[in-house]
Amino acid sequence: MASATTIAGLVVASLALATASANNIASGEARADRAASTDRVAARIVKVVGEDFKFDAPDTVPAGLTEFRFLNKGPALHHMAVLKLTDGKTIDDLRKLLANPGPPPTWVKEMGGPNAPAPGVEANATMTLEPGNYALICFVDIDGPPHFTKGMVRPLRVVPAPTSAASVKADVTLDLFDYNFKLSSPIRAGTRTIKVHNIGQQHHEIELVQLAPGVTVPDFMKWMQKMEGPPPGKALGGVAGMESGMTQYFSADFAPGNYALLCFLPDTKDGKPHFAHGMVQQITVH
Repeated sequence: MASATTIAGLVVASLALATASANNIASGEARADRAASTDRVAARIVKVVGEDFKFDAPDTVPAGLTEFRFLNKGPALHHMAVLKLTDGKTIDDLRKLLANPGPPPTWVKEMGGPNAPAPGVEANATMTLEPGNYALICFVDIDGPPHFTKGMVRPLRVVPAPTSAASVKADVTLDLFDYNFKLSSPIRAGTRTIKVHNIGQQHHEIELVQLAPGVTVPDFMKWMQKMEGPPPGKALGGVAGMESGMTQYFSADFAPGNYALLCFLPDTKDGKPHFAHGMVQQITVH
Protein backbone atom coordinates (compact mmCIF):
# COMPACT_ATOMS: atom_id res chain seq x y z
CA MET A 1 0.00 0.00 0.00
CA ALA A 2 1.44 3.36 -0.98
CA SER A 3 2.19 5.81 1.79
CA ALA A 4 0.14 8.95 2.20
CA THR A 5 3.19 11.06 1.46
CA THR A 6 3.94 9.26 -1.75
CA ILE A 7 0.40 9.44 -3.03
CA ALA A 8 0.33 13.05 -2.06
CA GLY A 9 3.26 13.51 -4.40
CA LEU A 10 1.18 11.91 -7.07
CA VAL A 11 -1.69 14.15 -6.40
CA VAL A 12 0.34 17.32 -6.04
CA ALA A 13 1.99 16.54 -9.32
CA SER A 14 -1.33 15.66 -10.86
CA LEU A 15 -2.79 18.99 -9.77
CA ALA A 16 -6.20 20.23 -10.02
CA LEU A 17 -5.59 23.38 -11.40
CA ALA A 18 -6.24 25.62 -14.14
CA THR A 19 -4.84 24.83 -17.51
CA ALA A 20 -6.34 24.87 -20.91
CA SER A 21 -9.39 22.63 -20.98
CA ALA A 22 -9.68 19.90 -23.57
CA ASN A 23 -10.82 21.11 -26.97
CA ASN A 24 -14.28 19.96 -27.96
CA ILE A 25 -14.27 17.36 -30.70
CA ALA A 26 -16.91 18.37 -33.17
CA SER A 27 -16.30 16.20 -36.21
CA GLY A 28 -18.61 13.35 -37.09
CA GLU A 29 -15.75 10.87 -36.71
CA ALA A 30 -15.01 12.02 -33.16
CA ARG A 31 -18.70 11.74 -32.24
CA ALA A 32 -18.78 8.23 -33.63
CA ASP A 33 -15.66 7.35 -31.64
CA ARG A 34 -17.33 8.64 -28.48
CA ALA A 35 -20.47 6.59 -29.02
CA ALA A 36 -18.53 3.43 -29.88
CA SER A 37 -16.30 3.72 -26.82
CA THR A 38 -19.29 4.31 -24.53
CA ASP A 39 -21.10 1.27 -25.89
CA ARG A 40 -18.15 -1.00 -25.17
CA VAL A 41 -18.40 -0.88 -21.39
CA ALA A 42 -21.10 -3.27 -20.19
CA ALA A 43 -20.33 -2.89 -16.50
CA ARG A 44 -22.36 -1.96 -13.46
CA ILE A 45 -21.86 1.74 -12.76
CA VAL A 46 -21.21 2.96 -9.22
CA LYS A 47 -21.05 6.72 -8.69
CA VAL A 48 -18.93 8.15 -5.89
CA VAL A 49 -18.45 11.79 -4.93
CA GLY A 50 -15.39 12.98 -3.06
CA GLU A 51 -15.11 16.28 -1.23
CA ASP A 52 -13.46 17.83 1.81
CA PHE A 53 -13.30 15.34 3.52
CA LYS A 54 -15.62 12.45 2.80
CA PHE A 55 -16.83 10.00 0.20
CA ASP A 56 -20.50 9.89 -0.75
CA ALA A 57 -20.81 6.27 -1.84
CA PRO A 58 -23.12 3.28 -1.41
CA ASP A 59 -22.57 0.94 1.52
CA THR A 60 -22.88 -2.21 -0.59
CA VAL A 61 -22.51 -3.09 -4.26
CA PRO A 62 -23.02 -6.39 -6.13
CA ALA A 63 -20.01 -8.40 -7.20
CA GLY A 64 -18.95 -8.41 -10.83
CA LEU A 65 -17.58 -6.01 -13.41
CA THR A 66 -17.92 -2.53 -11.94
CA GLU A 67 -17.18 0.92 -13.31
CA PHE A 68 -16.49 3.43 -10.55
CA ARG A 69 -17.18 7.00 -11.58
CA PHE A 70 -15.51 9.34 -9.13
CA LEU A 71 -16.41 13.03 -9.14
CA ASN A 72 -14.01 15.27 -7.24
CA LYS A 73 -16.07 18.13 -5.83
CA GLY A 74 -13.01 19.51 -4.04
CA PRO A 75 -11.94 22.18 -3.63
CA ALA A 76 -8.93 20.11 -2.59
CA LEU A 77 -7.50 17.38 -4.77
CA HIS A 78 -8.77 13.85 -4.07
CA HIS A 79 -8.63 10.38 -5.51
CA MET A 80 -10.50 7.15 -4.76
CA ALA A 81 -8.12 4.29 -4.10
CA VAL A 82 -9.73 0.89 -3.55
CA LEU A 83 -8.32 -1.54 -1.00
CA LYS A 84 -9.51 -5.12 -0.54
CA LEU A 85 -9.44 -6.37 3.05
CA THR A 86 -8.90 -10.13 3.17
CA ASP A 87 -8.66 -12.68 5.99
CA GLY A 88 -11.91 -11.43 7.49
CA LYS A 89 -10.47 -7.99 8.23
CA THR A 90 -12.75 -4.96 8.41
CA ILE A 91 -12.58 -1.19 8.21
CA ASP A 92 -11.81 -1.10 11.95
CA ASP A 93 -8.69 -3.19 11.38
CA LEU A 94 -7.67 -0.85 8.58
CA ARG A 95 -8.13 2.22 10.76
CA LYS A 96 -5.90 0.68 13.43
CA LEU A 97 -3.30 -0.03 10.77
CA LEU A 98 -3.44 3.53 9.43
CA ALA A 99 -2.96 4.90 12.94
CA ASN A 100 0.35 3.02 13.16
CA PRO A 101 1.76 3.02 9.63
CA GLY A 102 4.37 0.53 8.58
CA PRO A 103 4.91 -2.15 5.96
CA PRO A 104 1.50 -3.17 4.56
CA PRO A 105 0.25 -6.54 5.83
CA THR A 106 -0.72 -9.25 3.39
CA TRP A 107 -4.42 -8.78 4.10
CA VAL A 108 -4.43 -5.35 2.43
CA LYS A 109 -4.62 -5.57 -1.37
CA GLU A 110 -4.19 -2.54 -3.62
CA MET A 111 -7.00 -2.82 -6.15
CA GLY A 112 -6.60 0.37 -8.17
CA GLY A 113 -9.58 2.68 -8.56
CA PRO A 114 -9.97 6.11 -10.16
CA ASN A 115 -6.80 8.13 -9.80
CA ALA A 116 -6.71 11.84 -9.05
CA PRO A 117 -8.80 14.17 -11.22
CA ALA A 118 -8.77 17.94 -10.89
CA PRO A 119 -11.60 19.46 -8.80
CA GLY A 120 -14.80 19.42 -10.80
CA VAL A 121 -13.55 16.60 -13.00
CA GLU A 122 -14.86 13.02 -13.03
CA ALA A 123 -12.43 10.10 -13.33
CA ASN A 124 -13.29 6.43 -13.74
CA ALA A 125 -11.90 2.93 -13.38
CA THR A 126 -13.44 -0.41 -14.24
CA MET A 127 -12.56 -3.55 -12.29
CA THR A 128 -13.96 -6.93 -11.33
CA LEU A 129 -15.08 -7.03 -7.70
CA GLU A 130 -15.33 -10.27 -5.77
CA PRO A 131 -17.50 -10.57 -2.64
CA GLY A 132 -15.84 -9.31 0.51
CA ASN A 133 -14.79 -6.27 2.49
CA TYR A 134 -13.25 -3.26 0.77
CA ALA A 135 -12.31 0.30 1.63
CA LEU A 136 -12.43 3.54 -0.34
CA ILE A 137 -9.62 5.82 0.77
CA CYS A 138 -7.92 9.11 -0.07
CA PHE A 139 -4.23 9.30 0.78
CA VAL A 140 -3.74 12.92 -0.28
CA ASP A 141 -1.86 14.97 2.32
CA ILE A 142 -1.24 18.29 0.62
CA ASP A 143 -0.56 21.04 3.19
CA GLY A 144 -1.61 18.87 6.10
CA PRO A 145 -2.44 15.42 7.40
CA PRO A 146 -3.57 12.78 4.90
CA HIS A 147 -7.22 13.05 4.06
CA PHE A 148 -8.08 9.67 5.53
CA THR A 149 -7.21 11.11 8.96
CA LYS A 150 -9.93 13.69 8.37
CA GLY A 151 -12.54 11.08 7.59
CA MET A 152 -11.89 10.27 3.96
CA VAL A 153 -11.97 6.50 4.33
CA ARG A 154 -15.10 4.39 4.32
CA PRO A 155 -16.08 0.74 4.05
CA LEU A 156 -17.58 -0.88 1.00
CA ARG A 157 -19.18 -4.30 1.17
CA VAL A 158 -19.33 -6.34 -2.04
CA VAL A 159 -22.09 -8.93 -1.96
CA PRO A 160 -22.58 -12.01 -4.14
CA ALA A 161 -24.46 -11.49 -7.40
CA PRO A 162 -25.39 -13.62 -10.41
CA THR A 163 -22.57 -14.07 -12.90
CA SER A 164 -22.86 -11.89 -15.99
CA ALA A 165 -21.13 -11.79 -19.35
CA ALA A 166 -20.16 -8.13 -18.96
CA SER A 167 -16.84 -7.21 -20.54
CA VAL A 168 -14.82 -4.22 -21.64
CA LYS A 169 -13.34 -3.65 -25.07
CA ALA A 170 -10.31 -1.40 -25.00
CA ASP A 171 -8.92 0.85 -27.70
CA VAL A 172 -5.34 0.61 -26.42
CA THR A 173 -3.41 -1.50 -23.90
CA LEU A 174 -1.02 0.20 -21.50
CA ASP A 175 1.50 -2.07 -19.77
CA LEU A 176 3.06 -0.91 -16.52
CA PHE A 177 6.40 -2.41 -15.61
CA ASP A 178 9.56 -1.76 -13.63
CA TYR A 179 10.00 1.14 -14.58
CA ASN A 180 8.14 2.46 -17.57
CA PHE A 181 4.95 2.46 -19.61
CA LYS A 182 4.34 0.74 -22.92
CA LEU A 183 1.37 1.50 -25.18
CA SER A 184 0.21 -1.11 -27.68
CA SER A 185 -0.46 1.69 -30.18
CA PRO A 186 -0.69 5.50 -30.20
CA ILE A 187 -3.77 7.03 -28.59
CA ARG A 188 -5.92 8.94 -31.07
CA ALA A 189 -8.03 11.98 -30.22
CA GLY A 190 -11.51 11.25 -28.91
CA THR A 191 -12.96 9.25 -26.04
CA ARG A 192 -10.71 6.23 -25.57
CA THR A 193 -10.79 3.24 -23.24
CA ILE A 194 -7.39 2.13 -21.97
CA LYS A 195 -6.66 -1.36 -20.66
CA VAL A 196 -4.06 -1.00 -17.91
CA HIS A 197 -2.05 -4.11 -17.06
CA ASN A 198 0.59 -4.22 -14.37
CA ILE A 199 3.18 -6.67 -15.66
CA GLY A 200 5.87 -5.46 -13.28
CA GLN A 201 7.14 -7.11 -10.13
CA GLN A 202 5.97 -4.19 -7.98
CA HIS A 203 2.80 -2.19 -7.51
CA HIS A 204 2.26 0.56 -10.08
CA GLU A 205 -0.24 3.20 -11.10
CA ILE A 206 -0.98 5.50 -13.98
CA GLU A 207 -1.70 9.17 -13.41
CA LEU A 208 -2.69 10.95 -16.61
CA VAL A 209 -1.89 14.66 -16.83
CA GLN A 210 -2.84 16.83 -19.77
CA LEU A 211 0.11 19.17 -20.28
CA ALA A 212 -0.53 22.83 -21.00
CA PRO A 213 0.22 23.93 -24.58
CA GLY A 214 3.95 24.08 -25.20
CA VAL A 215 4.80 22.27 -21.96
CA THR A 216 6.92 19.10 -21.98
CA VAL A 217 7.48 16.43 -19.35
CA PRO A 218 10.87 17.95 -18.35
CA ASP A 219 9.07 21.27 -17.82
CA PHE A 220 6.46 19.56 -15.69
CA MET A 221 9.02 17.69 -13.60
CA LYS A 222 10.99 20.90 -13.08
CA TRP A 223 7.85 22.65 -11.86
CA MET A 224 7.24 19.80 -9.40
CA GLN A 225 10.50 20.55 -7.61
CA LYS A 226 9.24 23.90 -6.24
CA MET A 227 5.63 24.15 -7.45
CA GLU A 228 5.94 27.88 -7.99
CA GLY A 229 3.69 29.71 -10.42
CA PRO A 230 0.74 28.31 -12.34
CA PRO A 231 0.75 24.53 -12.65
CA PRO A 232 1.64 23.41 -16.18
CA GLY A 233 -0.92 20.61 -16.44
CA LYS A 234 -4.34 19.28 -15.53
CA ALA A 235 -4.99 15.99 -13.76
CA LEU A 236 -7.42 13.75 -15.65
CA GLY A 237 -7.31 10.59 -13.52
CA GLY A 238 -6.09 7.16 -14.52
CA VAL A 239 -5.76 4.06 -12.30
CA ALA A 240 -4.54 4.21 -8.70
CA GLY A 241 -2.01 1.78 -7.28
CA MET A 242 -2.61 -1.87 -8.09
CA GLU A 243 -0.59 -4.97 -7.41
CA SER A 244 1.47 -7.00 -9.83
CA GLY A 245 -0.59 -8.98 -12.34
CA MET A 246 -3.74 -6.88 -12.03
CA THR A 247 -5.69 -5.37 -14.93
CA GLN A 248 -8.10 -2.44 -14.96
CA TYR A 249 -9.63 -0.07 -17.47
CA PHE A 250 -10.25 3.65 -17.61
CA SER A 251 -11.68 5.99 -20.22
CA ALA A 252 -10.82 9.61 -20.92
CA ASP A 253 -11.47 12.31 -23.48
CA PHE A 254 -8.19 12.88 -25.30
CA ALA A 255 -7.87 16.21 -27.04
CA PRO A 256 -4.92 16.66 -29.40
CA GLY A 257 -1.81 17.64 -27.50
CA ASN A 258 0.83 16.40 -25.08
CA TYR A 259 0.20 14.27 -22.00
CA ALA A 260 2.30 12.91 -19.16
CA LEU A 261 2.06 9.37 -17.82
CA LEU A 262 3.42 9.11 -14.29
CA CYS A 263 3.87 6.64 -11.46
CA PHE A 264 4.55 8.10 -8.03
CA LEU A 265 4.34 4.93 -5.95
CA PRO A 266 7.30 4.11 -3.69
CA ASP A 267 9.82 1.53 -4.79
CA THR A 268 9.80 -1.56 -2.58
CA LYS A 269 13.61 -1.61 -2.56
CA ASP A 270 14.72 1.98 -1.96
CA GLY A 271 11.48 3.84 -1.24
CA LYS A 272 12.01 6.35 -4.04
CA PRO A 273 9.02 7.26 -6.23
CA HIS A 274 8.97 5.24 -9.41
CA PHE A 275 9.27 8.34 -11.58
CA ALA A 276 12.74 8.77 -10.06
CA HIS A 277 13.57 5.41 -11.65
CA GLY A 278 12.34 6.65 -15.02
CA MET A 279 8.63 5.82 -14.83
CA VAL A 280 7.44 9.00 -16.50
CA GLN A 281 6.63 9.31 -20.16
CA GLN A 282 5.32 11.94 -22.56
CA ILE A 283 2.86 11.00 -25.27
CA THR A 284 1.34 13.05 -28.05
CA VAL A 285 -2.26 12.65 -29.13
CA HIS A 286 -3.23 13.56 -32.70
